[in-house]
Amino acid sequence: LAEQGSDASQVFIYFAYPYAPLGVLMISLPKKLAALAVTGVFAGTAYAQSNVTLYGVVDAGFINSTSDRVGNSGGNSNFSGINSGIMAGSRLGFKGEEGLGNGLKAVFLLEYALAIDTNAGIGSGTGATSTRQSYVGLADSKLGTVSLGRQYAPAYYAASRNNPFGASTVLSPLTLLTAAGSNSITAGEKSRISNSVNYASPNWNGFTASAIYGYGETGQSTTVSNGVGQGSNGLFGAGLNYANGPLNLDLVFQQRLAVTPNPITTTPVTTVSTQDNINEWGLFGSYDFKVAKLFASYQTQKDDNGPSTREGSNNVWQLGTSVPVFGKGEIQASYVKLNWDRPGAGSSDGWTLGYRHALSKRTTLYTTYGVVDNDRNALAAAGPIGATAFIGEKNTTVTAGINHTF
Repeated sequence: LAEQGSDASQVFIYFAYPYAPLGVLMISLPKKLAALAVTGVFAGTAYAQSNVTLYGVVDAGFINSTSDRVGNSGGNSNFSGINSGIMAGSRLGFKGEEGLGNGLKAVFLLEYALAIDTNAGIGSGTGATSTRQSYVGLADSKLGTVSLGRQYAPAYYAASRNNPFGASTVLSPLTLLTAAGSNSITAGEKSRISNSVNYASPNWNGFTASAIYGYGETGQSTTVSNGVGQGSNGLFGAGLNYANGPLNLDLVFQQRLAVTPNPITTTPVTTVSTQDNINEWGLFGSYDFKVAKLFASYQTQKDDNGPSTREGSNNVWQLGTSVPVFGKGEIQASYVKLNWDRPGAGSSDGWTLGYRHALSKRTTLYTTYGVVDNDRNALAAAGPIGATAFIGEKNTTVTAGINHTF
């Protein structure tokens, strides 16, 4: 801080230092020299922070979920409470870049999950549960970006931008049913890939491409003779996006690798593995007519692990819309169906109707009503709350909350 003294030609600069004997050090400098010193200090600080952005989402709301249990369970199951991250996951993030010259720059991102309803902050989770993304890489304006760390697969972006409920893991029927199918083409947790290297292309006349490989890093037993070492049980993903005005299209392929002695299983669906790779395809699209935006998607998972009575192959399709109303409001609706590709297997279907109202560019109020119906012979139950999701039952969920971004 600088303060002008009685002599207009002098400026006193005070430095607070907690370990000094008196706690404060005062230096008297000529006025012009002091002004340059202060300007230099703050200019240096601004330069150091000019390429780093702090951002986040704070989201919380009321949720009530009810289901009718069946079979040996009997009775009803209910859940009510205040949850964090309903419309979008609460998070705190840091991202930045440094220009290296000739169109090349270093980039990084650190993003941590927050549970504001239970006071669970950064570092409160175990392993990847508290880290949404964390990567570092190099970006070239003409060649694209290569990054290393924990990051989104192409499927995350495809599933979230072609969905009226975005990447919500609570409100979106698409995310709920792909989670029940143990699919990796989803906007949920399985689309965040650890130990990964990712490539994202620049924009070529509306087309962008991306690819990711996540190393399983499980190693191999010395008794295994197939020659596959560390890096087994990984994931490969590739995506192609076309965005032009109101039209958006995404084509995605992902493969989970499974080799002895650490096979991939799609718990709770697959109980026995025969070390077959799990292949997934997805086609997603949306079109904005201004008066309404339409969404549609179809995806399939080919999982031949285990006997035919327990394999996890399935397909999921979605239809949805969002309609702007009242100037700052939006009505959203989505219907999704999960079909198990197996003799005698059932299905699950879900739908959600919601309304959002923007109080500002950063603050939104929202409310939804959703239903998920699980057949009695479905292989896994879908629902936003595990305590109310059971095979052979219907669960209904009501939410109301507030979302703030910064």
